[in-house]
Amino acid sequence: MTATTATLKDTTAIVGIGQTPFARQLPASEKTLACHAILAALDDAGLSPSQVDAFASYTMETTDEVEIAKAIGAGDVTFFSRVGYGGGGSCATVAHLAAAITTGQATVGVAWRSRKRGSGPRPWRDTRAQLPTPGQWTRPYGLLRPVDEIAMLARRYMHEYGATRDHFFDVALACRNRANQNPAAVMYERPLTREMYMTSRWISEPLCLFDNCLETDGALACVVVAAERARDCRTTPVYVHSAAQGLPAQHHGMVNYWTEDPLSGPSWTAARQLWKSADFGPEDVHVAQIYDAFTPLIPLSLEGYGFCGRGEGAAFSEGGALELGGRLPLNTGGGGLSEAYVHGFNLINEGVRQLRGTSTAQVPGATTCLVTAGEGVPTSALLLRS
Repeated sequence: MTATTATLKDTTAIVGIGQTPFARQLPASEKTLACHAILAALDDAGLSPSQVDAFASYTMETTDEVEIAKAIGAGDVTFFSRVGYGGGGSCATVAHLAAAITTGQATVGVAWRSRKRGSGPRPWRDTRAQLPTPGQWTRPYGLLRPVDEIAMLARRYMHEYGATRDHFFDVALACRNRANQNPAAVMYERPLTREMYMTSRWISEPLCLFDNCLETDGALACVVVAAERARDCRTTPVYVHSAAQGLPAQHHGMVNYWTEDPLSGPSWTAARQLWKSADFGPEDVHVAQIYDAFTPLIPLSLEGYGFCGRGEGAAFSEGGALELGGRLPLNTGGGGLSEAYVHGFNLINEGVRQLRGTSTAQVPGATTCLVTAGEGVPTSALLLRS
């Protein structure tokens, strides 16, 4: 008997997406926001809450499947999972649901993220908490926030490969331009100029205000079902063509201290797995939603996922390559930099809109989309197709 390798290729589809408004401060609780987003996603799919039997979210999520299931009126739940590492977990929530549905453990899965980061406390301000092991090598030496750690990588990237602040501006501008087209974006109708960027205050040099993601309250959700069932749902199905997670050897948080090459982050590991089971490659991706908590993560991810060679990610951004009509239109809802920062889940929903043809910054004829989670931490990625 010959063994065959099972894959998730096109066995499931995202059939519903939902979200709350985004703002610096929203009055509702994270649980309430989560329920609103999930119910909106189910309504989008034409499914009832009682049909939901699977949940997936983040370990950093304060809401849980028990309370959410009760609040929305779910039936018996036969699968539930949590994914670690904050922004690195977004795409993996969908991957977990796809695996559960493909293997018969569930039939209707909901992934969600609800967060009040805009009005809530900053995690690094809790001086009572004992530092995890990676933090013991960074926090006492002044790397207090994620931006401080990414600033170190950015400075090394600039030194080794000639990246400049103009390249980081290219990223910030592309995301802001798309947000200016998106009425749901926090930065809707708020243009960004080069002068504004270059004269803005430092957050952690060489990263300025506009190199950093927003601080947002909001929630998002999506619904995943088997491909066969997807055809009967209310919306055009968007198929999960490939999915991957990535944790490289000897990884150490964002700074990657123990590796020979700190600039080869988790995206390289995830990418090898992602493309291995795909029917197309980077050159066939029509639009990308790449995790953008900080602008330098974009060139690093472009290299990791194979859109350009090592050290070429910064130059890739030149000449409007990331804009609509460019070589790789990017973060077409505005991304974490200009739409909302909800640990990257808005990138999943925007990928779905692109392949449905309903984005506010639609890429004509888009049928393939890469969505990535956070580079710099154990990560995940999805290849979506229509």
